[in-house]
Amino acid sequence: MADAGGGIFAECAIAFVPSNCLAPKMIGELSSILEDNGASICEPRRDGSIPIERVTHIISNTIDFPQYVESQAIMIPVVTTQWITMSIARRKQAQVRPFSPDPRMIFAEVIVTCADLPIMDKESIIGATMALGGQEAKDASRLTTHICALSMDDPKVASALKKGFRGKVVLPHWFDDCFKLGKRIDEGPYLLPDPEILSKRPEEDLQIPVNSNLIDATSANPQSVPFPADSETARKPVTVFQDRKVFLSSDLNISSRLSKVVEDIIVQGGGKMVRDVEDCNMFICQYRDGPQYVQAAQSCKEIGSLAWLFYLVVHNHWRNPLHRLLHYPIPKNGIEGFQGLRITVSNYGGEARIYLENLIKACGAEFTKTMKSDNTHLITARDTSEKCKAAPEWGVAVVNHLWLEESYAKCEKKQINLPKYNHFPPRTNLGEIIGQTFIDEARLREIYYPGGEESMSPRAKRKRKILEAAEDNSYHKGPAEGVVIGRHESSRDFDVMRDDKSADSKQKQRSTGTAVETPVRSRRVNSGKENDSPSVVSTGGRSAKAKARDLLQYIAPDIALYEKEKKRSKTGAPWGGKRAADMTEKEQHAKTTRASSVEDHDDSKRPSKKHRPSLPDVEMRLVITGYPRWVGDKSKEDNDRRKLRDLGVQVVQESHPCDYVAAPKLVRTVKFLCALARGATALSTEYIDSVLETNSVPDPSEYLLQDSNAEAQYDIDLQRSVARAKANRGRLLHGIPIYCTDKVRNGADSYRAIAEANGAIFKLYRARSGTTIKPTTAEEDGNAPPEPVYLISGTSHEEQQLWPRFEDMAVKGNMEPRIVAPDWLLDVAMAQTVRFDDKFLVVNFNKSELW
Repeated sequence: MADAGGGIFAECAIAFVPSNCLAPKMIGELSSILEDNGASICEPRRDGSIPIERVTHIISNTIDFPQYVESQAIMIPVVTTQWITMSIARRKQAQVRPFSPDPRMIFAEVIVTCADLPIMDKESIIGATMALGGQEAKDASRLTTHICALSMDDPKVASALKKGFRGKVVLPHWFDDCFKLGKRIDEGPYLLPDPEILSKRPEEDLQIPVNSNLIDATSANPQSVPFPADSETARKPVTVFQDRKVFLSSDLNISSRLSKVVEDIIVQGGGKMVRDVEDCNMFICQYRDGPQYVQAAQSCKEIGSLAWLFYLVVHNHWRNPLHRLLHYPIPKNGIEGFQGLRITVSNYGGEARIYLENLIKACGAEFTKTMKSDNTHLITARDTSEKCKAAPEWGVAVVNHLWLEESYAKCEKKQINLPKYNHFPPRTNLGEIIGQTFIDEARLREIYYPGGEESMSPRAKRKRKILEAAEDNSYHKGPAEGVVIGRHESSRDFDVMRDDKSADSKQKQRSTGTAVETPVRSRRVNSGKENDSPSVVSTGGRSAKAKARDLLQYIAPDIALYEKEKKRSKTGAPWGGKRAADMTEKEQHAKTTRASSVEDHDDSKRPSKKHRPSLPDVEMRLVITGYPRWVGDKSKEDNDRRKLRDLGVQVVQESHPCDYVAAPKLVRTVKFLCALARGATALSTEYIDSVLETNSVPDPSEYLLQDSNAEAQYDIDLQRSVARAKANRGRLLHGIPIYCTDKVRNGADSYRAIAEANGAIFKLYRARSGTTIKPTTAEEDGNAPPEPVYLISGTSHEEQQLWPRFEDMAVKGNMEPRIVAPDWLLDVAMAQTVRFDDKFLVVNFNKSELW
């Protein structure tokens, strides 16, 4: 709780995780609220990660971010934005447990009060609800979400309804069924006053639900990109691969064309393809098998299936591959105990049926479309179908999909007599909770990649400690399995934030001192041949293509000049055009003929070929803007570019993936701002001077751009802006509509490039059809406050005539119109945070020069 004068968030150091569920715009608004109430906001590190050693709370609406497991290991609470809202409403810090984004906390954000129930039932419901993220309310208030009652006649229910209660009144059976399954099912069939479970028979028709958990997760090894590769509209860069090094295993068995498409997407998104497992941080393969997989797993690389990679491509958002069963490579020989089983499915439809079919095959069992007497198992979402009636007579075991999912997740065949596997709530199709089971990483390691500590790098050792600490801090049984609750007394004594030297030193001290050392968990070595067959990726083809591409780029100016000369056939020039091209080709042919003749007569006198040295791999992608050395000297620029490329530094355009942007000072050019949006580190052009003068590549961190005068002028901290950009990953203005007049100074295309590089929806505004906002009312928008919509405009008479129509369009769409000078966009892009001040309104802005 806060102190008396410091605000309710005093002494809180809070970090945000940008995602599709939490846009940077919302982060900016919430940061202001938190700071006004005493909190300090922890900005991301230079690489965009959370400074987890300094934070007390992490705000995220999803657990799918890379540092979530680390936060579990050191007990940093991760809460949703609702925690802030509730704390502000109550004027004190709310408990963190009910606001966890972990989907395994099935009653998170549920506030329940019980009506006149037996005391034992009431205590059971309240206790289990709170254990799984819910809260108890003594009476029904405006914050209460559920009333648990047996009828609408209960006095507590009647009183709540008179006060305008907007929550749900449910039977206790709903809680009971959720507890038995360990999943949260829909309350619909349990809602009073007319619950379906009492008014309809279980066998009556029930619609098969649509499940969002299986999107792009029904197959482990799809053979086509889940979107048109040759789309007419340009696809935005997949920024989730920024600074990632990806290795594609040869066991994927995908076509060269598909492989090329995938590699291009990764590279265009700022990632790199590598040819060695040791160099990668993302390893993509099909099977949990082979030395490459074992090496990657023991080194704690991010390992996923092709389906996981495609999910990242489509959604441009990182997800833990262990959170979807088929996003992780499948076992090559199935799960022990499933061989020889014949399994069929009933009452699942659409993607759920495809998913179960693929999961059955991945376990090593045989899937059958129909049920016969030789089937061993029936997996059903309801126990009312014809198959379910016939199964007992034929000796076929009837279970729900949780048996299959948890067997796969635990890498062992589970017993079918557990109650949760045989529970079928009436009037519920269990297809609505399919795809929510996580893979157990500890079991994976125990079976598929035990040991390896002796060969681990310091980074891998630290990651392994983090994974084991997070496991120690979590429940190991029951519906909340895997959810962090606190470190057990038997946990190891170590600090995951300490470097490995100090950790090793502490280990030595423990071994020689009087303290009792926590025993290392035993790892059962797999006795089978799961990891015997090697999986080696062939890199020869890709290497040759890379060299050819680099060589082509190296000689591109000569080719362009040659092609230009060939086109000058009708200019009348004394030299050039077709005449020059023909003569050049004839001379080349003559030389070839003479050389061939010499070789035929005397092989010993064959002239040696002069091979152009192959270019080194690209180690750095660099955008350069405002470099005075190249002003007005195209020849010098071309020569310097070649020198840089020979040293592994490739100069690229602002629309291409880049690692760094170089400028003589802080500038607000299109190149600089677009590169910054990609998270490029800003360097001084002195770095380029040093490379060209010394013919070597120094450490870029010694040449970081510093311009205190410009930073003060624009009210920014450049290094903080770079860190924010890396965290935002091009989504700073995601979903924000920005219109622009076509008469704006410097042209609308410049602002389009900057806005779209930051994820905005950019449109030209001419007050014609096709650029209108759909009319709506506040009630249709859920009484939410109007969102701002921007029009970038100058002050010309023609542009001013557009302002009233734009304002009218915005108001009719329940949006707040803001007509701003271009400097507003430049300011936002440079600061990498969505901020606004009335000084940017075009009527208040008096600067004559915007750049």
